Amino acid sequence: MDMLLHDLTNPTLLFFLLGVLAALVKSDLEIPAQSVKFISLYLLFSIGFKGGQELAHSGLTTEIVVTLSLALFLAALVPLYAFFILKRRLTVHDAGAVAAAYGSVSAVTFVAASSFLEAEAVHYGGHMVAAMALMEAPAIIIGVMLIRKFDTGQTQQHRLRYIVHDALTNGSVLMIMGSLVIGIVADSKQAEGIKPFTSDIFKGFLAVFLLEMGMVAARRFKAFRSYGWFVTLFGLLLPPLNGCLAIGLSSFFTIEPGNRFLLAILAASASYIAVPAAMRLAAPRADPGLYIPMALGVTFPFNLTVGIPLYWWLIQQL
Repeated sequence: MDMLLHDLTNPTLLFFLLGVLAALVKSDLEIPAQSVKFISLYLLFSIGFKGGQELAHSGLTTEIVVTLSLALFLAALVPLYAFFILKRRLTVHDAGAVAAAYGSVSAVTFVAASSFLEAEAVHYGGHMVAAMALMEAPAIIIGVMLIRKFDTGQTQQHRLRYIVHDALTNGSVLMIMGSLVIGIVADSKQAEGIKPFTSDIFKGFLAVFLLEMGMVAARRFKAFRSYGWFVTLFGLLLPPLNGCLAIGLSSFFTIEPGNRFLLAILAASASYIAVPAAMRLAAPRADPGLYIPMALGVTFPFNLTVGIPLYWWLIQQL
């Protein structure tokens, strides 16, 4: 009970709930779009740079190799079974796009989860940032390949290399990967000079960003209610299934609890940034009014309020 109360009184979560409330009461509260874009880039830069610095200090170990391999395996597996579940009720294009979203990851959920671990004083490796970056693209590629295979009437084709290029050069992916590499090669002493920017103000920016995400999530959820109960249940049930799968697989290896937790969070999250950008090109017939609200309006709030404490509790029990 104390743990649940601690999680529910986390300032970042409370600001997210404030954003939801602002949208529900139709407040004129608004954060300028350019400010939101800057904050999102800052969060990716900060988490990537700090992860690169820690990865440089830890070196390449067996645990890192195993964890990154599990991350890639999950990124390829989740969109496969998600697609065949979704195809029973949705069109091939919509099923492929939603499957890609749920196989890919949410950087903001990862940032919130890493902030949770820091509040709990639990260590996690910088290589988990690399795991997040590696999980972005495979699901997008698999989702597109499934659409091509099962849509016999598709007329518009795109070369796979363009899809891969679009996935890897997406702004969020490029920022997180670039910051990770810079963190690895940067001199540790000189990196101390920007620590106030990369660490000290991080949680404040995260709180403001989640305030905006709360408003957006509440608005997007209303937009797709016409799709019925199936997609809502899918958005609520698949994340814990994926998270438990990651926890179960990681239990067979010697992996730190903090890293197992972040792997579960990555597997349970859904992309609402990289995937929509790629699907505009790869699957123009898929409805963004479905896969974006599912990821942002259903799964993101679930992971933030229920998923994070749930996955951490399960890891502690196991």
